[in-house]
Amino acid sequence: MKYLLGIDFGGGASKATLIDTNGTVIAENTVEYPTLYPQNGACEQDPEDWIKALCENSRALLSKSGIYGGDILAVAVDSATHTSVVCDQNFKPLRNAIHWTDTRARKQADSLREEKGDEIFQKTFHKPDTIWTLPQLIYLRETEPDIFKKIRYIFFEKDYIRYYLTGVFCTDYIEAQGSMLFDCNKSEWDTGLCGLCGINADMLPPIVKPTDVIGKITEAAAFATGLKAGTPVICGTTDTAAEVFASGAVKKGDITVKLATAGRICVITDKPYPDRHLVNYSHVVNGLWYPGTATKSCAASYRWYRDTFGGEYGLLDADAEKVPIGCEGLIFHPYLNGELTPYADPLLCGSFTGVRATHTRAHFTRAVLEGVAYSLLDSKIYLDSLNIEYNTVATAIGGGTKGRLWRQMISDALGITLKTTENSDSSLGSAMLAGIAAGVFKDAEDAAEKCVKQSDVTLPDSENTQKYRAVFETYKKIHDALAPIYNGR
Repeated sequence: MKYLLGIDFGGGASKATLIDTNGTVIAENTVEYPTLYPQNGACEQDPEDWIKALCENSRALLSKSGIYGGDILAVAVDSATHTSVVCDQNFKPLRNAIHWTDTRARKQADSLREEKGDEIFQKTFHKPDTIWTLPQLIYLRETEPDIFKKIRYIFFEKDYIRYYLTGVFCTDYIEAQGSMLFDCNKSEWDTGLCGLCGINADMLPPIVKPTDVIGKITEAAAFATGLKAGTPVICGTTDTAAEVFASGAVKKGDITVKLATAGRICVITDKPYPDRHLVNYSHVVNGLWYPGTATKSCAASYRWYRDTFGGEYGLLDADAEKVPIGCEGLIFHPYLNGELTPYADPLLCGSFTGVRATHTRAHFTRAVLEGVAYSLLDSKIYLDSLNIEYNTVATAIGGGTKGRLWRQMISDALGITLKTTENSDSSLGSAMLAGIAAGVFKDAEDAAEKCVKQSDVTLPDSENTQKYRAVFETYKKIHDALAPIYNGR
């Protein structure tokens, strides 16, 4: 038997998934790594922590499965987009990677919107915001000039990790779309956009397809990871593109609801839907797109709560389940790093409001889960206003879907049926892409048919939907009241 390996690098952890050529998951492993917050608004990660996680993950996976590295046909890596690594002429990082949730480039994004907003939107289908590489690079140029002048190569997260495996510098077109340096109409790096931040296009990686084999595992990488030297490595793509693929959403009208570091509601379409509150990316299936909303701190909110106040997810869920809908007046807004859909406001802050002496830890736990549900509802209402057609059943993806309580809460709040699959992790999507590149699967639909297996269906309770909608009205009023305070007005 031969195997395919996909490795995902998410907001706080790397997950590796090994499948056989029949699409069966053989083994999985997860390794966490830290996110750094050196100053207000900053969100960074050390690229060396990714490499350590890569090596630990691959060795653990081989140990768990008991297979020989030489039986792996191909390897693919994916990661969150918008996360850049600036390197010197020797391909060495000059500083920590700027994570896409970093909000320090507010001033730079504001200036770009005012001075070049229309031009940028026409080329990239997005408006300038702190999440994009373009304003982040301008921020570096203005605040860290000594580092900026040493930049020779600009990587994106998965590409830096894959460079460690292969020594090949490249990226895929979906990742490029997440930089705000790429012309989505011409499908190429744009010299004008690059000029706005003072770089040359040759500092950016050559662009290939997600399923292109770009190199082979080097002897040094094989020694560190336990994988076999010479194993083909494909380019891969972004985590959400891989995760949407792993959910089986490969046809127009399919819809996914993502509960991961960020929350997303994505619809598969046959064209982009440029809109200031949507994120537009190409699908791994040629000709398809997956425009979607974005809740900036989804599972990140729950992890922050767990890490800050302690507890274990299962026990926290069990206590929260005893609390009634609405948490008896306690409401949480998950704006830990600002918010995207439908506000595009990096200055928004998280909050607990309506706190009373009768509230217990269980109330606060449930409030965090409900707050994310309201943020996703806010996104869905905006998405529906655009009249994009989609199916009545959505596939729930992301680590947050493992919690039955949260899954039911999201289904009720959104008023939509959610189906889950046995495994919809981005790492599975990467393994599926590796399978296409290796000739194991004919195409994306064949890979989905063989690898995607439904596990559960969550039906919304109409009575609960009405209860959540009533609380949501208060949630919106609190946002409207606090937003001017956060924005200094």
